[in-house]
Amino acid sequence: MQQKTVRTRFAPSPTGFMHVGNLRTALYEYLIAKSLGGTFVLRIEDTDQERLVPGAVDVIYKTLEKVGLKHDEGPDIGGKFGPYIQSERKDIYKPYAEQLVREGRAYYCFCTKERLEALHEGKEGEFPGGYDRHCRDLPKEEVERLLESGVPYVIRQRMPIEGSTTFNDVVYGSITIENKELEDQILIKSDGYPTYNFANVIDDHLMHITHVVRGCEYLTSTPKYNLLYQAFGWEVPTYVHLPLIMGKNEDGSVSKLSKRHGSTGFEDLMKEGYLPQTIINYIALLGWCPKDNRELFTLPELVENFSIDGISKSPAVFDYDKLTWFNGEYIRAMSEEEFIQNAMPYFKEVFPDKEMNWKVLASILQPRITKFTQIPEMIVFLKELPDYSTDFFVNKKSKTNLENSVQMLKEALPVLEEINDWTVEVIHDALIGLAQKLEVKNGTLLWPVRIAAAGMLVTPGGAMEILAILGKEESIRRLRLGLEKLGA
Repeated sequence: MQQKTVRTRFAPSPTGFMHVGNLRTALYEYLIAKSLGGTFVLRIEDTDQERLVPGAVDVIYKTLEKVGLKHDEGPDIGGKFGPYIQSERKDIYKPYAEQLVREGRAYYCFCTKERLEALHEGKEGEFPGGYDRHCRDLPKEEVERLLESGVPYVIRQRMPIEGSTTFNDVVYGSITIENKELEDQILIKSDGYPTYNFANVIDDHLMHITHVVRGCEYLTSTPKYNLLYQAFGWEVPTYVHLPLIMGKNEDGSVSKLSKRHGSTGFEDLMKEGYLPQTIINYIALLGWCPKDNRELFTLPELVENFSIDGISKSPAVFDYDKLTWFNGEYIRAMSEEEFIQNAMPYFKEVFPDKEMNWKVLASILQPRITKFTQIPEMIVFLKELPDYSTDFFVNKKSKTNLENSVQMLKEALPVLEEINDWTVEVIHDALIGLAQKLEVKNGTLLWPVRIAAAGMLVTPGGAMEILAILGKEESIRRLRLGLEKLGA
């Protein structure tokens, strides 16, 4: 028997931003397909017309592009199983539902919205899904009369009331659900659109999807899908249910990840300074454990190392500190050119019209930052000298005080004024040479020079780098201001 090509699908609803849970689902579907030499399909599920958000489809495309999850079939590139937007497939679903009605596996329901609301309020919990199956056994003549009269209706699935339904999940194993817990779910809504659950099954079958990957909150719904597959005589796909993503609460407990824990959307995390490749790498590990306990992966390396049996059933905790650590590791691994390219928008926030020594700036920032968004605050002192206290010149470790700081600045100024080739290396050699001549520790000279140049106790980079970035003229000006501040 010929082995089937593995086909997975990412089927988001365009209802807003891309949550990290949705992105993890997309990633795992991509990894399952690619690690097994299969096909990754993008399908837009827009059957819930009331919840559609303008621009949300573009968010889906842009997010997948930024993180590198390239689909093989989809609305924008086509494929042999299109269309790949459910609203464009609207006419496909109803005939399948009507087939189930003819076979006694589904029925027309004419209950009004008001009746259902009253039922839900009055007998909540008495019936699965809050529906009492009022129309399940209407006489055939009554059904025909109501249809001919144009009474609005939905089509519901006729669920078995007795017994149980068992299915197998790759992650959670064998799961059994009592049939009495299953509601007579709606397949076709009164507006003619299919429900999410029904369209899913039809489309997955018609698109030859072999692996259905989704969150574990859908575990209890799976028997409803399986009963549909069985009703049509179709092969049931392989189910891969993913563990919940949790967030840490202030009291140390965990609960399902939400905005109170921090940013949960891809775009929001990007705005905070996290790189797309960092986010993808980190969420890959939220529920999947590599065989060698390695942590840092490129996307091709994830494809190479991924296996379904590494997915855990235990909830994963989204740790923002760990994400930040990942981000720092990615930043430090960048080439100088790549770092400057990523940092430039933040450099330009501080220096919109001025060319600086970007390479020296990069050399002091790359080892220190964990997010590019930290850059403006860290370098703003280079644009404008902060107002600082003369106490900054006093440093026990460097053996500096207000008196010798005056001496060090007076000695440094003429040496710096003589420099023509204003580079880190030349400045370094000149100042270290001066310290040796004065027979003082390097720090005794460099501490007051750095304080006068930066006006800050803590700076990215030392005195030489700061002077090189400031340029000769501004450096000399600031050192003279330092002397004035010290009353010299």
